[in-house]
Amino acid sequence: MRNFKIILLGLLSQTILISCSANTSSKLIANSSGITDSLEFINYFKVKMPIIKTPVFKKDTFDISKSGAKGDGIFLNTKIINDAISKCSNNGGGVVSVPGGIWLTGPIYMKSNVNLHIKRDAILQFTKDKSQYKLIEGNWEGKPSVRNESPISGSDLENIAITGKGIIDGNGDVWRSVKKDKLTESQWKNLLKSGGLVGEDNKTWYPSASYLKGDKTENSSVLVAGKSLADYADMKDFFRPNLLVLTRCKKVLLEDVTFQNSPAWCLHPLMCEDLTLRGVYAKNPFYAQNGDGVDVESCKNVMIENSTFDVGDDGICIKSGRDADGRKRGMPTENLIARNNVVYHAHGGFVIGSEMSGGARNLFVYNNSFIGTDIGLRFKTTRGRGGVVEKIYISDINMKDIAGEAILFDMYYAAKDPVPLAGEIREAPKVQLIPVTEETPQFKDFHIRNISCDGASKAIFIRGLPEMNIDNIYLENLTIQANEGVELTEASNITIKNLNLLIAKSNPLISINNSKNISFDGLKSFTDIKPLMNISGDKTSGVQLSNSSISSSKDKITYSAGASSKALTIK
Repeated sequence: MRNFKIILLGLLSQTILISCSANTSSKLIANSSGITDSLEFINYFKVKMPIIKTPVFKKDTFDISKSGAKGDGIFLNTKIINDAISKCSNNGGGVVSVPGGIWLTGPIYMKSNVNLHIKRDAILQFTKDKSQYKLIEGNWEGKPSVRNESPISGSDLENIAITGKGIIDGNGDVWRSVKKDKLTESQWKNLLKSGGLVGEDNKTWYPSASYLKGDKTENSSVLVAGKSLADYADMKDFFRPNLLVLTRCKKVLLEDVTFQNSPAWCLHPLMCEDLTLRGVYAKNPFYAQNGDGVDVESCKNVMIENSTFDVGDDGICIKSGRDADGRKRGMPTENLIARNNVVYHAHGGFVIGSEMSGGARNLFVYNNSFIGTDIGLRFKTTRGRGGVVEKIYISDINMKDIAGEAILFDMYYAAKDPVPLAGEIREAPKVQLIPVTEETPQFKDFHIRNISCDGASKAIFIRGLPEMNIDNIYLENLTIQANEGVELTEASNITIKNLNLLIAKSNPLISINNSKNISFDGLKSFTDIKPLMNISGDKTSGVQLSNSSISSSKDKITYSAGASSKALTIK
């Protein structure tokens, strides 16, 4: 088998370089439609796409079964697998092969120049025995924290991969708490029979008293000066690990593998460079709290393509640290391509935030489908984060059966599920103007086009802060079927062109509050809508409605809370 390299020449003398080695069990099919789609994307947005390097490995193969490993699901293979990885790396690298079988193991530590290859009929099964996972100083939701070590981890490595069509299972059910409202009555009863205990609210199941104590202790995972890791031992079960954590690694490839049943996040690359996810399947139960698919945090030069996500929290999520810790790190996630992916159940299909304090920029997202996610495109932050998210380019997104908003920008993120549970009542956040500081987050310069959505609760929701509006958002060619239309609050310089709506409830079709320079060009409704638009707030100005197929008679426009007809111009 031979190595090969495909070079695609884009516009602006920019080269997209995709290289891979046959030794990584990697195959790249360059079909004409894919190339055309990429070049069209570059041409339309006039952007420079990143160059993403991929690892290459020696042909030398180390089969763990030839070193005494047993794939019977009973024998603990931790030492044998880690010894094989170390031996492979020390000999200049190559492939560590996991053949057919159920290979029970404790934590695995990746090493440079090693491709861990999981065969199609192999299950790499991580043990339920939590004592196998040591407490470490790790990172959780963008802050240094006490954690249990991850089933698979590696730091400061180069040229590494996990490939193959097999399964890596994190045995997450023994780690997670579960909310009663997310299960059927039968599922809840069976969960109670399995052990553990129920909290005082009678609505949350905990796997152990150790977990419950950590959950009820404020800032339980915060690393406190003068404390050792042993001081956190009585809350050990609460510090759920992410299934895979790679920190400060270069040239990383994750390809074709199914990563499932994670204790917390499934895949967490942190401060990595030249990262490729290709053909990955990230799978978690829908009730898995914090069961994200992939969280790309403070990484540079990233490709996520041809992958599938069906998880309990956000699907593809972009992060860069939280609050002061993230700002101090100062590493944005940048130069990322996410294309040809499918996200099934998830809190969001493609997500930025809420831990984005180091910023994010130059993200290129196209040809993705979201089916049954809570939100489609989800951009979230809150005061205290700081950070700037900008230069985001999104095109050709298909959505179906979205439980919440098709497109959401929200600067009042409150760390709750995006769709309220049955009977849950949520109050709107209190609006107040505060000074702009380094803790003030920014969302600006988003370019979104060619969106199709068949079913959502609301088409578009944009909610900024009084002191920092969501700014310079360009939306074009959107066809959305939803219960409700468009809601804009504290937004500036929003251009929406060629928006086609099929809305069940007008109520009104478009609501604009304390926003300025809002343009609707080519608005079309497939149903007779009345009222068309409500304009509210004495700060609202510069609203334009042009080339609309909807009758814009005065009885379809209402004004409230200090707004006047001077705020609107109809062409």
